Amino acid sequence: MDFNKQLIFFFSALGAFNAFILAFYFTLIANKKKFSNYFLSALLLVLSIRIIKSVFFYFNPELSGVFIQIGLSACILIGPFLYLYLRSVSKEQTKQWWLHIFPFFVGITIVGTFYPYFENRPLWRIVVSGIYIQWLVYIALSFRLMLPIFKKLFNKREKVQRIEIWKLSIFCGVALIWFAHFISSYTSYIVGALSFSFVFYLILLTFFFKIQKQQNFFEDKVKYKDKGIAKEMIDKITLGLEEFKNQELYLNADITISKLAKEFQISSHVLSQFMNNNLGKSFSSYINELRIEKAKTLLCSQKGYSIENIGYESGFNSKSTFYTTFKKITGITPSEYQKRSLV
Repeated sequence: MDFNKQLIFFFSALGAFNAFILAFYFTLIANKKKFSNYFLSALLLVLSIRIIKSVFFYFNPELSGVFIQIGLSACILIGPFLYLYLRSVSKEQTKQWWLHIFPFFVGITIVGTFYPYFENRPLWRIVVSGIYIQWLVYIALSFRLMLPIFKKLFNKREKVQRIEIWKLSIFCGVALIWFAHFISSYTSYIVGALSFSFVFYLILLTFFFKIQKQQNFFEDKVKYKDKGIAKEMIDKITLGLEEFKNQELYLNADITISKLAKEFQISSHVLSQFMNNNLGKSFSSYINELRIEKAKTLLCSQKGYSIENIGYESGFNSKSTFYTTFKKITGITPSEYQKRSLV
């Protein structure tokens, strides 16, 4: 193998190897309270398996058919794990996540058992085409989840949060990898693997920015940046907001920042400063997010209620405001969310 090929092999395999390491990190070390970590680790794992297969097949065309079959089969879970990760990290219902995984897993296992790749290559060409179509369908479903964030990017009035940049990085990275594999027949088979390494390290860089608490990554300059709040005051407001949330006082349609500040015995200015500096959002955004979370719960449990009544029960004083706010935050209407929660 000449030096140029050695370099290509190194860079294409390096991303897949490190993705394996990161997959195990999210499974074994990362905060286990976050179920989304398992979807992310699974996504990285199946991507790695697919990429490693491409790398070794490119440099060793006589690669075992079983190894090729495993690599191709892993593709069928990339789209579902992407979609489930983005749903879970967006705090949407994923209770029936197995419906997106097991049917495909069982199906590809049956095909692989009775029609092995090496003896049935023409059939597997059809299977692989179907897998790439399925992957694209899940990318489209994931795009619907990302639509509110894409809209934020073109709206100067709204600030993009770090977690939203992270989700966009994951989505765009997987979409780019799909595209690279799709066009590989017109370019080079190794393009998909090289693109994965490139995308993986961009996402990894985003991850390190994400965990840096003081880094205002892709955010506008924070209001009140040079004005600090005493630690005692921060603790007081934090406890007050926790009580406010637990008692569901945000369901009061007449709540305002002035009324809440009066309850906390502080000025509206200080409360607004705390919201911007410590929560990264305005008071109205904070209240609306709590109300939408309440509405999501009601939509999944109160099946006898009309959508309009659920809006009022969630603290909104009009049907139009509820619909507009719900779609702005979730990207879908309350009716669509209720239908999806039953899937």
